Amino acid sequence: MQRITKFFSEVGREMRKVSWPKRKELTRYTITVLSTVAIAALFFTVLDLGISKLIRLILE
Repeated sequence: MQRITKFFSEVGREMRKVSWPKRKELTRYTITVLSTVAIAALFFTVLDLGISKLIRLILE
């Protein structure tokens, strides 16, 4: 039990050292991540549709 208590004590100590982002930074990072994910999803959707169409043309 003492090891668990020590572990959580050390976790708490380390968490106080963490430099948390400000609201403005967090908003900017969130927008960057969401836009990157949307662009990647769009890219792979278009790529998938193109490859599917090409395969259908080859097989028919």
